[in-house]
Amino acid sequence: MQEIDSKKIKPYEQKDWIRENINYYKDEGSYAWIFHRISGIVLILYLFLHIWSISPLTEGKAAFEKKMAMYSGTLFTFIEWFLFAFVLFHALNGIRIILIDWAEGARYHKQLFYYTVIIGVIMFIVMGALMISYVI
Repeated sequence: MQEIDSKKIKPYEQKDWIRENINYYKDEGSYAWIFHRISGIVLILYLFLHIWSISPLTEGKAAFEKKMAMYSGTLFTFIEWFLFAFVLFHALNGIRIILIDWAEGARYHKQLFYYTVIIGVIMFIVMGALMISYVI
C-alpha cells in the first residue's frame, strides 16, 4: 500500500477561501453561475420589498394608494427597469441551464451563454424604450 506524501497535498485553509475563490480562473460558465446566484438573491430581496409594499392593503384603499404614490416617480421607473434586468437574466440563464442539462447543451454552453447575453441585452433595451416612453 502506498503512503500519501503530505508535502504534495496542498492543505485547504478555511480562512483563505475568499482569496482562493477570487483568484480562481473563471470562464463563461463560472460567471453565469455567479450572476445567477446574485440575481436570485436580488429577486428574493425584491420579494420581501414587494410584500412590505403591498402590506398597506390591510389598512384600506387610501393607505395603499399613498404607498403606491411613492413608487410612481421617474427614479422608480429606472429602478424597475434594472429589476427587469435581474429577472431577465435569471430567466434566460435558467433556460440555458435546462438546455445544458437536457439537450446535451454542455457541448455548447459557452455559445449558449453568449446567446443569453445578446438576447438579454436586446430585450433590456426594448423594455427600457417601452418604459421610458410610458413616463414621457
